[in-house]
Amino acid sequence: MELDLASMHQLAVEQGIDRATLDSALEEALRMAYLKTPHAAKHARVELDDRAGTFTVWAQDEIPQEPTEENPHPAPKLSEEYDDTPKDFGRLAASTARQVFTLLFRKVEDEKVFGAFSGQKGKLITGIVQQDAKDPANVHVAVGDVEALLPRREQVPGERYRHGERVRVYVVNVSRGLKGPEIIVSRSHPELVRRLFEREVPELVSGAVSIMAIAREAGARTKIAVRANTEGVNPKGALIGPGGARVRAVMENLGPEKIDIVDWSSDPAKFVAAALSPAVATGVQVISEKNKTAIAFIHDNQLSLAIGKEGQNARLAAKLTGWKIGIESAEAHAAKLRAQAQQGAAEQGAEQAQD
Repeated sequence: MELDLASMHQLAVEQGIDRATLDSALEEALRMAYLKTPHAAKHARVELDDRAGTFTVWAQDEIPQEPTEENPHPAPKLSEEYDDTPKDFGRLAASTARQVFTLLFRKVEDEKVFGAFSGQKGKLITGIVQQDAKDPANVHVAVGDVEALLPRREQVPGERYRHGERVRVYVVNVSRGLKGPEIIVSRSHPELVRRLFEREVPELVSGAVSIMAIAREAGARTKIAVRANTEGVNPKGALIGPGGARVRAVMENLGPEKIDIVDWSSDPAKFVAAALSPAVATGVQVISEKNKTAIAFIHDNQLSLAIGKEGQNARLAAKLTGWKIGIESAEAHAAKLRAQAQQGAAEQGAEQAQD
């Protein structure tokens, strides 16, 4: 049966498809197509002849074997191979070949896309918003000829994505899906903020400054803890930039979201105190290093600032540090210490009087 193998091989090379891969896929697809024809043998293989541009279906029949005492249920033997290529197989064979070539071409294209984007995981990319009427819950982002997916769970609450708008996104994952490479991107991931700062702050790229922790409630507020790795460098100043230019550039990509930049410290008390910024803690008492619990003492006039709207500031400080933070009035704590001191002094005086 004729099949234009020479043209297919030439096209395969042009499309980056390996010749052996094409032949193997063709043989298997033609074999499966043969098995669906009337009166097909159960056992068959397909042999391609590149020079002649033909293929042959070689079939084998099962020959029942007589049972014996040693083997009461013998497996049938296979007959010699014979040519069982259907005479009217040409149209089906051509259609099968086209399907195989289309699938292989799609697979090669998918592998190219997967290879190109697998190295982009964890990076910042820019794309064009593409709305899909069939998928209103998610946002599709075109990156060149490839479409990434911005699922609802990775979107920022209240943020609108208009068709044709350029948007910066963080690549969360690149995987092989049922319909080809699946690229998941995010606008709400905390690492998006890190990547945006790396675009604006050369000290982060050089290693002079490090972002040690990020806590984010996307669309509302982000806290970032930084430290200097080089003497004489102001880590907070590096991220803020001259006249606040660097932090403003990042905030332009985040909409109304606010950013707090604080100093990281290996001392839990200092780190907890810094994390509660913009409130100023008069002191921090570490209750348990094992359970990571601490109490921060704040002046009465700054208690609401330390807690934040609906507890947001305190919640982000806890996320940033990894500690459970209790907030108490500095004045109430000082009064309590004075009362304890007075009680202790009174008890000591009583003991001395008894002596």
